[in-house]
Amino acid sequence: MDAETLKALQAPIKQQYRDTPDSAVITLKAEGTVGAEGVTCKVDTGRALVEAGLHPAAGGDGMSACSGDMLLEALVACAGVTLRAVATALNVELRGGTVRAEGDLDFRGTLGVAKDAPVGFRSIRLTFDLDTDAGEEQLASLLKLTERYCVIYQTLRNPPAAEAKIVTN
Repeated sequence: MDAETLKALQAPIKQQYRDTPDSAVITLKAEGTVGAEGVTCKVDTGRALVEAGLHPAAGGDGMSACSGDMLLEALVACAGVTLRAVATALNVELRGGTVRAEGDLDFRGTLGVAKDAPVGFRSIRLTFDLDTDAGEEQLASLLKLTERYCVIYQTLRNPPAAEAKIVTN
């Protein structure tokens, strides 16, 4: 896809959002089924069913997906798509590349071993290894705009209000 095709594709959507701002607010949903046996939760991704379970560092057997890995995978997917869209819009030629996310977890927190250990990622690093002839200024713009428009990256950088509740049948 080239910049003109992308702009043409997005133009009516952007205009609709300008004309009717409320139409731009969409609630995304995910649902899973808590396993009756074992410590798992089956999540329907829309493309496949993923069974998430405990990471081996928390007592899992390694046969189920780790939700921490899934978070990093969502970041990689979102950042990769955003990078490609931004590169297209800026006419930055990308011949290919790799997007990597790494995150550091201290499992003492999630296992309740040390109250001072955080539950969750201590830090996350996102790296783009690109095959391109773009100059430093173009690459700086590409990174800045990818960070700005990547939904998952921005959600991690600026966490929204969150709440949890239990509803019984």
